[in-house]
This record gives sequence, C-alpha cells and structure tokens, in this order.
Amino acid sequence: MTDISFRDLSGMDEFLAAEQLQRVVWGEGDVPDPADLMMVLQHEGGLVGGAFNGEELVGYVFGFPTREPHVQHSHRLAVHPSMRGQGLAVKLKHFQRDWCLARGIDLVRWTFDPQRHINAQLNIGRLGAIVRTYLCDYYGEMKGINAGVPSDRLLAEWRLNAPHVLDTVVQRVHIGKDFENLMARDVAAATADRLRVRAALQTAFAAGLMIAGYDAERGEYLLGASRTARSATTVPRSTSSPTRPPHR
Repeated sequence: MTDISFRDLSGMDEFLAAEQLQRVVWGEGDVPDPADLMMVLQHEGGLVGGAFNGEELVGYVFGFPTREPHVQHSHRLAVHPSMRGQGLAVKLKHFQRDWCLARGIDLVRWTFDPQRHINAQLNIGRLGAIVRTYLCDYYGEMKGINAGVPSDRLLAEWRLNAPHVLDTVVQRVHIGKDFENLMARDVAAATADRLRVRAALQTAFAAGLMIAGYDAERGEYLLGASRTARSATTVPRSTSSPTRPPHR
C-alpha cells in the first residue's frame, strides 16, 4: 500500500478506467456511469477522485453538486476486488471529506443497500453517518450483483463537521452478515428478508428514530436519537443507479 495515491481523475483514459472499474465491481448488466458524463460533471463542480496503485486506478469515488450548495451527493464508490481489505474505501471517503470541506461543502449524502454488512460497517460504523430515510425499490429492477430483489436503499447523511453522539439505543434491527450469499442461494428468501428489514426500519423512522450506530459483531443497526441530527430532507426519486459495497 506504500504506492497508493489519491487525486482527482484527469484525462479521458482515466475516466474510461473508472467506467471499466464499475463493470468489474457491479457485474455484467449493471449500466456504468459513462466516462464522458463523469468528466463533464467534474468540470462543472463534481468530484471524481481516484485511488492509484502507481498508474493503475484501483478505486474511485464519484459525487456531484445538489440543489443545496453545501451538500454533495456521493453517487458511487468502488474498490477493485484485488485491493479490498486494505482500507481503501475509508481513505477514499477521507479524500472526499477533505475535497468537500475545501469547497465549503459540509454534508455528503448517498444511498446504500440496507442489508449489505460491509456497507453498514463502513457508512455507519466507521464514518459515523446517520440514516432516517428509507427508499423502497429506489432504482427499480437492477442487474449485476443487485439483480433479483427490490432495490431498496437507505439514505446516509454524513455531516463532515459535526460528528453525532448516539443517545440511548432504543431498538436494534438485525441484518446479518451474509445477504449476498442468501441472494445467490435463494432469491425468494432474500426478498422476504428484504421486506422484513424494510418494515422494521420504516416503522422505526416513522416513530422518529434514526440509525445512528452499527453493531458489526452482531450485524445489527442501532436506532435512537442523535444530538446533531436536524430535520429530515425530502429526497426526490432518482433514475440513476448505485454501489457494489459501499455505496450506491
């Protein structure tokens, strides 16, 4: 890992490499964000940052401006399978944090699959994002690694200057650590489990609770109140698609 560097992508060859990385990570059939779109969005104020092993792109993060100048939507983050387990996802998020703060952006939002343990561990457990919004079948029918079950997503809110403090945990919602294998073995069972988690979290959010912690050992969301949380933001339905863990 001594040769890993982090910087903005530059030149069409690097954007094409990011497009290809999406195919590797999300699987055949999932439509990648095209290189030219990422390049234009970067030119108009978006973030397309990469983790480079020498000259090879091994991870990237893609975010773009929203209608609120202080908010960035983080659309995709991916790490090449050969480089996982080395903390690159966290380092890419820290690169994103520094990039955003340097430009006056203090809130980053993104969607992630509520039942992928690796997503929850990074987004909630490591980064300290909170969640209070559940999006049912947000992307519609998906392909690749997301095929077969409703594309439900949680909306993560990562406040870059105000880490939350979890008050008393009042509810736990179990997701386990093996949803990917359940999807591969038994789509019907995976769909049933999706609906179980959906019902539990929607009920909790409607009662004013939020996800403000994650028990990685037990694979459980911790719900309670967060001292820094503000009123929820209405999120429009998007026609874009999301991440192989950790997000979209």
